This record gives sequence, structure tokens and C-alpha cells, in this order.
Amino acid sequence: MTLMTPPPLEQEDDEMLVPHTDFVAEGPQPMEVVPTENAITAVAQPDDPQSARFTWKIDNFSRLNNKKLYSDTFYVGGYKWRVLTFPKGNNVDHLSMYLDVADSTTLPYGWSRYAQFSLAVVNQAHAKFTIRKDTQHQFNGRESDWGFTSFMPLSELYDPARGYLVNDTVVVEADVAVKRVVDYFSHDSKKETGYVGLKNQGATCYMNSLLQTLYHIPYFRKAVYHMPTTENDMPSGSIPLALQSLFYKLQYSDTSVATKELTKSFGWDTYDSFMQHDVQELNRVLCEKLEDKMKGTVVEGTIQQLFEGHHMNYIECINVDYKSTRKESFYDLQLDVKGCKDVYASFDKYVEVERLEGDNKYHAEQYGLQDAKKGVLFIDFPPVLQLQLKRFEYDFMRDTMVKINDRYEFPLQLDLDRDNGKYLSPEADRSVRNLYTLHSVLVHSGGVHGGHYYAYIRPILSDQWFKFDDERVTKEETKKALEEQFGGEEELPQTNPGFNNSPFKFTKYSNAYMLVYIRDTDKDKIICNVDEKDIAEHLRIRLKKEQEEKEQKRKEKSEAHLYTIIKVARNEDLLEQIGKDVYFDLVDHDKARHFRIQKQMPFNMFKEEVAKEFGIPVQFQRYWLWAKRQNHTYRPNRPLTPQEETQSVGQVREVSNKANNAELKLFLEVELGQGLQSIAPPLKTKDDILLFFKIYDPFKEELRYAGHLFVTASGKPVDILAKLNELAGFTPDEEIELFEEIKFEPNVMCEHIDKKLTFRSSQLEDGDIICFQKSRAESIVQCRYPDFPSFLEYVHNRQVVRFRSLEKPKEDEFSLEMSKLHTYDDVAERVARHLGLDDPSKIRLTPHNCYSQQPKPQPIKYRGVEHLADMLVHYNQTSDILYYEVLDIPLPELQGLKTLKVAFLHATKDEVAIHTIRLPKQSTVEDVINDLKTKVELSHPNAELRLLEVFYHKIYKIFPLNEKIENINDQYWTLRAEEIPEEEKNLGPHDRLIHVYHFFKDTTQNQVVQNFGDPFFLVVHEGETLTEVKIRIQKKLQVLDEEFSKWKFAFLSLGRPEYLQDSDIVSSRFQRNVYGAWEQYLGLEHPDSAPKRSYAANQNRHAFEKPVRIYN
Repeated sequence: MTLMTPPPLEQEDDEMLVPHTDFVAEGPQPMEVVPTENAITAVAQPDDPQSARFTWKIDNFSRLNNKKLYSDTFYVGGYKWRVLTFPKGNNVDHLSMYLDVADSTTLPYGWSRYAQFSLAVVNQAHAKFTIRKDTQHQFNGRESDWGFTSFMPLSELYDPARGYLVNDTVVVEADVAVKRVVDYFSHDSKKETGYVGLKNQGATCYMNSLLQTLYHIPYFRKAVYHMPTTENDMPSGSIPLALQSLFYKLQYSDTSVATKELTKSFGWDTYDSFMQHDVQELNRVLCEKLEDKMKGTVVEGTIQQLFEGHHMNYIECINVDYKSTRKESFYDLQLDVKGCKDVYASFDKYVEVERLEGDNKYHAEQYGLQDAKKGVLFIDFPPVLQLQLKRFEYDFMRDTMVKINDRYEFPLQLDLDRDNGKYLSPEADRSVRNLYTLHSVLVHSGGVHGGHYYAYIRPILSDQWFKFDDERVTKEETKKALEEQFGGEEELPQTNPGFNNSPFKFTKYSNAYMLVYIRDTDKDKIICNVDEKDIAEHLRIRLKKEQEEKEQKRKEKSEAHLYTIIKVARNEDLLEQIGKDVYFDLVDHDKARHFRIQKQMPFNMFKEEVAKEFGIPVQFQRYWLWAKRQNHTYRPNRPLTPQEETQSVGQVREVSNKANNAELKLFLEVELGQGLQSIAPPLKTKDDILLFFKIYDPFKEELRYAGHLFVTASGKPVDILAKLNELAGFTPDEEIELFEEIKFEPNVMCEHIDKKLTFRSSQLEDGDIICFQKSRAESIVQCRYPDFPSFLEYVHNRQVVRFRSLEKPKEDEFSLEMSKLHTYDDVAERVARHLGLDDPSKIRLTPHNCYSQQPKPQPIKYRGVEHLADMLVHYNQTSDILYYEVLDIPLPELQGLKTLKVAFLHATKDEVAIHTIRLPKQSTVEDVINDLKTKVELSHPNAELRLLEVFYHKIYKIFPLNEKIENINDQYWTLRAEEIPEEEKNLGPHDRLIHVYHFFKDTTQNQVVQNFGDPFFLVVHEGETLTEVKIRIQKKLQVLDEEFSKWKFAFLSLGRPEYLQDSDIVSSRFQRNVYGAWEQYLGLEHPDSAPKRSYAANQNRHAFEKPVRIYN
């Protein structure tokens, strides 16, 4: 074991931070866990450190067969930890790695612990290329592990030239720092702070923090209350009413408030609530919706009055008298964080003057091209100033989104009149004092693709801050809301003197993301009093009624142990349900009459309650207990004895069902005499059997309830045929067949009854069900389901499937009733017939993911599943949705083809075109090239092409012409086709073909080399100097002299640049036939000024990048 103080962490966190059971895995995966033999064990230290490093060597790494792998346990901060890895990826093509609470299954209910940590895969060849990612998390019972599903590409990890896998050993490091956290489990927000929180629906913390901020702007809240709504509106269909309801509950409720009504009013479904979006985007969309819905009402213009400011864009010529201006409004301002130390520096940058000169001169209308100044100045600021801090930026060099965690300060008081009003335009009203006080700080904690939002707010601008973190509201010191949200790095003190004492630094991933300031001169107007007078009477009545109902439910829940729910099923229920809602067994008890009865009440008194309810005298009531049989059916089992009826309701329930403390299910038997009047039930002997009867009509495919009868065990069905015909309305001598309904799960079991055998011989007993029908005449045989067993089979396997076009995955297009036993061909044929398609093989189906409510990534292969039931199952859940698409060729033919996306780089034009190549899987690269030649414009008719594998702006492979295309992967690597230059075809014996890549040094990543742009090959002749090579490169890339003169040239090996002089012989640097040639290259160092161009075939948008939409 190695436990030591870790070094400062530098790696940018740009991966999704998730528990390993996240939806990425498409549901829970049963996996065998085998600990490695060579894990280096961490043992508890006598003085256990609050921060430490654990090192884990994993031997025989490439030969591991485990889906997932745990390290041994180590101790930090008095807690047990371990590292969890997925050596082949957690359903991704990356190494997946997490920090796990080792003893989570044995910890008490409600446990939680907080840690900042980093995970690393050590580069054993060059330590500076170690991949290290850090984050922070509050671990609990639901999220006992946390980390990185896409830690590093498996292609890099398993590549021996990269240095991560040496002698088949991988070295993993975990740096963990434990912080003590407050136990919020028993925290009463209302009692402690006077405020309540908002419940998180799944990933709605971003919305909760914004709603709390808006709610605590009283002028805004008052305006929402005054939006006209009526008592007939439903909150789930009206944004104004839903927001009024939410604000009212925040103001008057004692417990946290749900947001489901509001998100329903947005038109969001459950899936939308599990998508994390951008606070700024939601703020704009919500304010636009409210502004629109306020039009024509008494509160029209409120959004503008509160949040709207104006700035002036200007361009002013330097040498002639010409100025162009344009006034624009804003509801929030986006301020740069990168390169700015504080808010004032961002405002300075915002109004910075840009000079338009040289090639970038301004075209003034009557003066032609002119040197000019371009900039922005503010005409006026709004009373409520919303500042969006640009913590998330697109990094053009790295072609990805990154989070800027730099230190960025913001003041309690913001003076935008500073330096004689340098931010103001000439026409600004200087009499308005633009001095602002900080009201809210919205915080984002986490990385670019995941995290948590919460808010620090001063509701009345006093010295007391409050933290609104979903359901919890706590009082906080000013330092927590200000300095601790500036970002930057945090240095943790070393608590273990036995190790070296270099600082233990972590990037602070919690930092301010949005600031709300209120202008001092408008403070009294905005922080106004809002009370019940501002709330419409119908809203008060509605919400008080809701509160009373909620209180009643709470009371019932608290008193539930004193009561029993009795569900009484009668003949009327069976008659109503059988053939409509119920086909198997007798009744759905949830739809029968319920009685909530005190357990201490004598059962005979309960009978009086029933008498009042149903009008059946007590002496005519007989109750039967239900029993669950071994075959999973549920039938009346025996009548209550007179002795049992003298007991309490609670005691009867104990007799009925010891497992369920709340419910008692009964069948109320009522016998009818002449005139359908209730009569006393007949005395039941041991030989009497209570049977229930159903009638099946094969012509109408209908089932209905006929009634119940007592028969003697020694009697025979022939004795009651006349009675059954009477119940069915048949003629007395109608020939009928009888079947016993035995069970229906997992399979239907229904047997023919011999009418001449006794009931005892047929093993019939109390509660059994007999179905009868007319005997199978020739006309009946022609019916779809000629007998009761075949009809039950049909009902058991009946499935209505909702079909959606794969192009519109949220819209049901049509529904078809099918059987779960339908084959693949049956399903495809039914869909094709519905669509009017002649060839069912052109239908391709895709199953539904029940967790994400989206199509699964992989479609169903042609005849890849046996039955419809297999198409609809998703882990332990069953869906009723399938997605379809109509192909241009039959699916079997398509599956025999390989589809590749190839980027063609034109030889003379600076353009790239993506082509889709579809060929038989046994085709070769030569076939791909020949197909491509028919689709692209060549520089000359005899041009030869080659196919390259490009990954992260490096060329990894030239595909041999005879290589089969079946195993070529274009999902993660770019396939690039290009013409082979003439000079490469005639290489001399001493010529070298070298790799040439563009690069820059990333200042945010400790000067790490980052490649960009299009890599290419270049022939270098023996004895050729860099000066000569540069001339050919400039000509090839067509770069202007002025720009090219700024470029630097270096030889790079494994990411280390050695800069070359013009007189250096280039070929002497490059070895022949070196493995991993892509890691030795001639590097062209310059900024990436070209517009980004992406070849990737699959650009996956991350969840939070999806646009926010409010549909209603």
C-alpha cells in the first residue's frame, strides 16, 4: 500500500460525473465481481488522515475477464473506501472508474459523507502524461459510488506505446480528502430559517435554484400573483396558475414544495425532469413565456420593468466624421470569466474598444473602407441586474466544452458609475445612480457534463444569507456566499505529520454561475410587502382546500395503524368487471367498495355499516375470506364462522392475512329469492361447494359473469345444466361445454370438465371458476377463438403496441393490437400492412428504453428476436412502445452491408465532404475507394486514393487495399480519404514519409501539447533543411507570408517538442519503421484560427446541451 500526500491536481474535469449505475448502462447489469490478487492493500492508520493517496497496481490487466473490479479497502477520514473500475468500460469504449464507499451496505439508514477526490491512471513512461480527473461528491445510500464513466479511451489505455499499460500492469491512484458535513436529515428548514425548499424531481436542481431566486424578488412574486387566472383553470395546464400555486406554497407551507404541477404546465414529461439544462437558458425561456402571458393584463410590462436594460453598439470612424449606432435591449448580461479577475474586469472587457484596421477595415457608406473603433456602451441598467458568468465555454483548440473554474471575485456592492461612468454611453441618464447590492448567488458544483445547482440568497438584503439547496434551507455566513464561491484552488491542510507536507490542492468545482444585483434606488420598490391581499380569492380557497386535503391524508397516514381497510366485493362487482376489466379470476378489489374501519370495532357492527351502504339486512349477509392459492390465483376460500363474526375487525384481518396489516378482502354473498329480494343464505355443509360461473360467446368473442351456485360434491354437472342454461338465457335443452379456469400465470391452464363425473372427482372446491359455452357446432369452429381456452390464451397474450416513427420519437403515430406470441415476421407484416408497404422486410424496428423514455441505440436485427414479447422487454420492465423506420432496401440486405462514413479531403480545394459508403461486409478497402471515386471530384482522372484512420488530429493508419471492411470502426475514429500526391508515388531510397501535425501548447493544462486541424503526410528528402521543407509546407497549405512567419516548427516524440532551426536537416530526426509512428511527427505550432470542422460520424449531444423548451 502507498499512502502519501498527493500533488496539486491540474486535470480539467470534462467528463460526466455519475454513479456507475447511471442510465449510460441502460439499466442495472448483473455482474460478477472478483477482487484482483495483486491489489496493494491500504490499512487503517493509527491517526487516520483526512486526506491521503491510495495506489493500486492491477496486474494481468489485458487478461482480466471481470465486468467490474474492486480494489482492496483503504481508510481516509475514518471511513472505508475502495476504487471501482470497469476494465472494458461500463457500456462505453472508455475505461470507467469510480470511488466507492466500501461498507455502504452495512451503514445505518440516512448515512452520508462528503469527499473531494481525484482518480488517475499513471503514465509509467512519462509521469507528466498521467491522466488525472478530480471532483467532489456527497456520498449516500442512493449514490454510494461516484466518478467517471468515460475516464479515458480504451484505445489509449491498451496501446503499449502510450505508457499506461506496461508489462500488462496498470497503476491507478486515488487522492481522497474527507470533509465533515452537517446531517440535514432532521433539519426543519421552516423552523430554522422561516423558508422552505423545493423538491428535486430527478435533475431539476437547476430550476429550483432559479425559482427560489425569482420568488425572493417580491415585486416579481406580486406580479405573478396578479396575473389573471380563474377557478376553472388547472395548474397542470396553466403556467400562471402553476407559478402562483408554487409561490403561494413557498410563502405559506411548512414543508418543502413539489414542482411537478409547474413542469407539467411547461408541457414536460418525466424524461424532461431528468434532463439537466442550463439555468440561463431556462431563465430566458421562462421570462419570455411570462412576458407573453402578461400581455393585455394589469401586470403587462413587469418583466421589462424589472430586468430590461439597454446598450448601444457603435462603430466610429477615426479619420472621417461617420458613426453608426444601434440600440439593443438585454434581460441579462453574459460576462467573461476567463482572463478576468473580477466583475469589474469583465465589464471593462465588455466595453473594450476594438480597432478595425488593416484587412479588417470598416466599410462606411459614403467613405469606403476606413479605420474605425467598434464597441459597446450602456444606455441604462435595469433595477434587477442579472449577470450570467461564462463558466462554460467552447474550447476551439480542444474541440469540446470546458468549465472555467478560475478564481473570479464579485463584490457585495457593485458600482457601475465608477471612473466617471466609463461604462455609460453619452445619452445615458447620469442622474440615475447605478449602485447595486448583491441579492443572489447561483452556484454550480461539478464538471461540464454534470453537477448540482443551488443558490445563496438574501431575501431582504440584510446581513443574513440563506442557502437554498433543493429541499434544505440553511442559514449561512457571508463568506460562504461570497469568497467560497469565487472558484480557483483550495489548499487543504495536511493532518498526518508522518508524511511529506507539500500542499494538498484541489480545484474548487463549486463556484458562482449567476449573480443577481438590485439597484439601491429601487430597493424599496422591489423588496416590497407581499401578503394574502395580493393573492386571488379563488387561489386562496383552492390552495387552502389542497392544504386541508393534504393534512387529512397526513392524519390518516399517522393513524393508519389504528384502522383496517376492508374491500368488499359483491356479485354486482363481478358482473360489472368480468369481460371488461377482468378476464382471469373474479374481481379487481381496488375497484370494489372500500371501508375504513377502526380495528377495535366488532365485526358485527361493521355489518351494520354495510347494511346502511348497500341496503342488505345484517341477517342476509354472509362473508367469505379470500385466499391466494399456490398457483397464484385469488379465490373466495371459506365463509367466516359465527364465532369469528363476534371478534373485532382487527382480529378478523389477522385470520385472513397475516402479511398485510392494512387490508381485509371479503366476498359478500347475498342470495336472492322471488322478486330479487335478499334472503338468508343457505346453511353450508362440508359437501356443499361454492362455484362461480362465466359464459363465453365465441361469435362475439365476449365473456361475462353468470353468477354463483352451490353444488354438492357428490353431484354431477349434468344435474345443473338446465340451471346454467337459465343463467345464460339459453333454451333449457341447449348443449353446452364446461371448462375449469385453473390458472393464468405464467401460462394459461384451462381444462375441459367431464359432465358425467362428480364435482369431487373433477377436484372442484370452494371458489373455483367454471366457464361454459354452447357446444362446438360447425359454425363455431370457424370462429377466431372457438372455445374458452383459446380465447383465454388470446387475452393472456394480447398486447396493444404504440408505434412511433424513429424520426419523431416522442409522438405516438398509431397503435396495433397484437399477440405477445407474434413472431418477428408477424409484427413486421402488420406494421407494413398498416403503412401500405408491400415489402415488410423494409421495416426496421427499434425497442424502447424504459428508463430514458427514448429509443435504444441499437435497432432489432432481422429476425433477431423470436416474439413480440422479446421486443418489448427492457431488463425487468415491459414497454408497449416500438419505433419503426422504412428502409430504402430490405433489412436482411442492409445487414449484409457495412455502412461507413468517409470524409473526403479535396486535393486542391480547402473543403471536406462526408460520404456514406454502403458495401457488402466482405468488401475490401479497395472497394470503398472505387465506390468513393464515383462520388467525388478528383484533381485528375487517374488520381489514386488512400483511406486513413484519423483520431484526435493524428493519422494512426493507412488502410491496406486488401483489408476487409467488416471490422473497420468509424464510430469513434474518423475515416479520411485523400488523393496520394505524385511525389509519394516515386519515393527515393533515402526519402522519408513523415507525419505533419498542427499543435499549440495549452496554457490551462500546464503547457500540454494539443493537436488540432487536418494532419497530413509529407515527403522529406535526404539532406533537406527545414527552410526548404517550410517552403513546400507553405505552398501546400496556402498560408499567407505574414501569418506563416509566426509559425514555429518542432520535432515531437511522445508529446515533447524539440524546436528546429532553419538550417536543421529534417530527415535526420526521424527513425525508420518505428512503432507508433504517429507519435513522432513534425509539428507546426500556431494558434487554431480556422473555423471548426467536425468529421465525426456520431456527434453525441450531452444531456444538459439539449435546448430548454416550455411547450405551453
